[in-house]
Amino acid sequence: MLNERAMNVGSGGNGAATPSSPAASGPVSSRSRSPPLCLETMNPRVKEMQYAVRGRILLEALKIEESLKQGGRYPFEKVLYANIGNPQEVGQRPITIVRQVAAACLDPSLLEQGVYPSDVVQRAREILADAKGGSLGAYTDSRGLSVVRRHVAEFIESRDGSPADVSRIFLLNGASDGIKALIMTATPPEGRVGVMVPIPQYPIYTASITEFGAEMAPYYLDEERQWAIDSQELKSSVERARKSCNPRVMVVINPGNPTGQCLSDENIRGIIQFCHNEGLMLIADEVYQENIYQKGAKFVSFRKVLKSMGPEYKEFQLVSFHSTSKGYLGECGIRGGYMEMLGFNDLFIDQFYKLCSTKLCPNSIGQVATDVMVKPPQPNDPSFALFDQERRAVLEGLAKKAKMVYEELNKVPGVRCNEVQGSMYAFPQVTIPEEAWEDAKSAGLQLDGYYCLEFLKQKGVCVVPGSGFGQIPGTWHFRTTILPTEEDFKKMLKDFADFHCKFTAKYKRS
Repeated sequence: MLNERAMNVGSGGNGAATPSSPAASGPVSSRSRSPPLCLETMNPRVKEMQYAVRGRILLEALKIEESLKQGGRYPFEKVLYANIGNPQEVGQRPITIVRQVAAACLDPSLLEQGVYPSDVVQRAREILADAKGGSLGAYTDSRGLSVVRRHVAEFIESRDGSPADVSRIFLLNGASDGIKALIMTATPPEGRVGVMVPIPQYPIYTASITEFGAEMAPYYLDEERQWAIDSQELKSSVERARKSCNPRVMVVINPGNPTGQCLSDENIRGIIQFCHNEGLMLIADEVYQENIYQKGAKFVSFRKVLKSMGPEYKEFQLVSFHSTSKGYLGECGIRGGYMEMLGFNDLFIDQFYKLCSTKLCPNSIGQVATDVMVKPPQPNDPSFALFDQERRAVLEGLAKKAKMVYEELNKVPGVRCNEVQGSMYAFPQVTIPEEAWEDAKSAGLQLDGYYCLEFLKQKGVCVVPGSGFGQIPGTWHFRTTILPTEEDFKKMLKDFADFHCKFTAKYKRS
């Protein structure tokens, strides 16, 4: 039973209720009582957070989609979602071996029935042998299954030519999970920590910075030079940031999201040198490393370049991320991935391990998908022929659409799009008539937000306004994925050209 003295709110020193206290006046009416948690009492940082790829345009798209199901009439038959990198939502088929290994691990009786190739059976047995109780239903180590982390280390060593330490590898529920944990760890309550973020950027960074009370220090990518990272802009950014915060972290997304550029070895080396000179930890978001389309372009990891640099970089802090959501797997809903942490001492790693332990463990099916990602079938394996066929089909299809979006958008007057070297997106700049501002303000939107909303209402295509990613003031963009089927994508580009010309003509006449 609760202590009555503790219950006497507004009591005097002896615990007796005063005439004005709730105990004297009786219980507060449930009609007048505010709920303990409501919009007014919730953490204000949650209200400040923005996440554009699932923002207002998407909510409107979902309403329209539901209306279509109920017989609503629109000038289109369906909503096409080009707002988020979610391949299987818009037609990409799962890679067979991922589902086979997952199914065999979830139902081990399948291993005895001869329904799967021998390499699938062998892999499933290896994973289950490492799982506690031989079951994926048991919690794993908070860093993930040791067999999968070992395979991640082997993948990294094969890619970069230098050994990886399994104790510095953490499996994740998608890269976003690790990014949030790392930014939280880097932002203690005392002082104001700055996080350098590319503009345009992926909104998980700005959302996390807001959530944990850090300060964003933007550095602008150079659109005129294929979204290049300029060394002078980096220097200016960190100097601006030091006037209001303590810059501690720099984020690089390579290949770029939403910009699609691929960094060269020389670019990467310069970024590492900059961070070393300025005392910054570097986050390398490399989840699109399989998505390279431009001839001559190639993915080079920050880790590989770092390992080729001098002994003065031995303790340089680099955290790299990879994910099963992108590449050719496109397993977004399964939530898998990993992070590798270089340059951190054992005491820090122990504390980060403790933080991960509060989430118990990454989901086990995501760990299975990660295992296939880092250890795909090899030419002599029974599963290889089908795997190679499926992988090529995905990547070749994306490369074709990357070229298509670049060529078709640049044919539209008032639209300029850089070549999509990698990732899954185009980020074209559009000229929007200033005369549309009045209608945009009436809708409670930025000019590019209103433009995207009208595109949705008129053509049924959901894209994301550039203001959700950041852009140089006075310019307007939108982000579209290149993920829809080729047929849908061709129609989308044709519809966009028609929409843009009519939208521009409408407001130029007004």
